[in-house]
Amino acid sequence: MRLSKYQRILAILFLFLLLILVRAFENSLFYDPFILYFEHDYLHKTIPVFSGRKLLLSLTFRYVLNMIISLAIIYVAFSNMNFVRFSLKFYLLAFVVLIAVFLIILKGEFANGYLFAFYIRRFLIQPLFVLLLLPAFYYKQRKLS
Repeated sequence: MRLSKYQRILAILFLFLLLILVRAFENSLFYDPFILYFEHDYLHKTIPVFSGRKLLLSLTFRYVLNMIISLAIIYVAFSNMNFVRFSLKFYLLAFVVLIAVFLIILKGEFANGYLFAFYIRRFLIQPLFVLLLLPAFYYKQRKLS
């Protein structure tokens, strides 16, 4: 079934609303002791006590949720399964690299500072990759046509 331009825009807006809702309900949906820590306590306190297993599961769940919605946005925007397959591979590879780096930094208790951990965590919990992939695919689609 092919969507009209108006239907695609509405679907994309709805999907972006879902991403906003994931962010809006982050405190109740996900276990993340670093939310408050990175808001104001990172300069004055040591890292909070956390459950590594719960944190890993929560980060994975949030990343996968954002990834699924982002892949849906890419599919609705371009109707191109090659873009979706590439994005899926990109998301999975990025997750493996980012989560490994984040866990290594956590194990070292931010010995080299908090900023690197802050930004790695940001890529894990926020749907930033969709903001990079959409313009790239738009350019690619324009170049192909």
